[in-house]
Amino acid sequence: MKLIIQIPCFNEAETLPATLTGLPATIPGISQIETLIIDDGSSDGTVAVAQQLGVDHIVRHKRNLGLARAFQTGAESCLRLGADIIVNTDGDNQYPAGAIAHLVAPLVAHRADIVIGNRQIDQIAHFSPAKKKLQRLGSWMIRRMSGTNVPDATSGFRAYSREAVLRLNILTEYSYTLETIIQAGKLGLTIVSVPVTTNPPTRPSRLQRNMWHFMKRQGSTILRLYAFYEPLRTFSYLALPFLVAGALLLLRFLLLFALGESGIGRYTQSVAIGSGLFVVGVLIALFGIQADIASKHRQLTQEMIYRLRKMELARPGAEQVSPDE
Repeated sequence: MKLIIQIPCFNEAETLPATLTGLPATIPGISQIETLIIDDGSSDGTVAVAQQLGVDHIVRHKRNLGLARAFQTGAESCLRLGADIIVNTDGDNQYPAGAIAHLVAPLVAHRADIVIGNRQIDQIAHFSPAKKKLQRLGSWMIRRMSGTNVPDATSGFRAYSREAVLRLNILTEYSYTLETIIQAGKLGLTIVSVPVTTNPPTRPSRLQRNMWHFMKRQGSTILRLYAFYEPLRTFSYLALPFLVAGALLLLRFLLLFALGESGIGRYTQSVAIGSGLFVVGVLIALFGIQADIASKHRQLTQEMIYRLRKMELARPGAEQVSPDE
């Protein structure tokens, strides 16, 4: 088995040496270990540092495209390089390199398609109580959406089998962590979590400038993903208040009419408003049905992309990786 450890980097010249130090040279069940750096538009000499430290492969974005794009670029490059297992770790040395053997063990044993390092949020000293609660809430929501049992949904310390990466398609721009879990759950891939520790922070997070920024970005990402992967349920929830309100107003009028209430004409406003609300609810529900049909077409497209990827990577010369993405 060939393992490639990919490290997305954006101006990580200072922390990259510590990240690369201690990367395992051998792992039981792994015959070949290589490293790959994704330079996401760095301007601090990250590439030069990586070259000095003997990194096996380097791919570059000409400008900063964000973590999700960097992950996707790295994963596709690893596939072309013939990786059987891909480990993703952060360039800021958040995760201990010594835990990689523990992380890939379920993949080597063919017990999982994806392994996620559980940072054990409650034990991270530099996380505030509010952030811990938000992390737990977000992970709970992702578990409900994906049908998986992932305790730490935002952890970036992960190992993927080749088959899993071939099937995943990243559509969000902010972070890949949540979407890959939801996709894996919908595709029936097996996800295993293993407990890991974290190193002390070396710099402030670039993904979350403050608590409000974190809540806004993660919350909007979760809402978009829910609407994207559960369109019928999403539109049904949106339609329900309109349908209920419209039905109650119409029933009120019918009840008064059946009881022979005098001056029934003054309740015709209930009919107008109730009918309008009910029609709006029906239209929203119809949009949900249409979106659900479109999601089935998306699933067929995903299967076609998966098959095309396998065919492309099976061709001679598919292992070639462009040095400048």
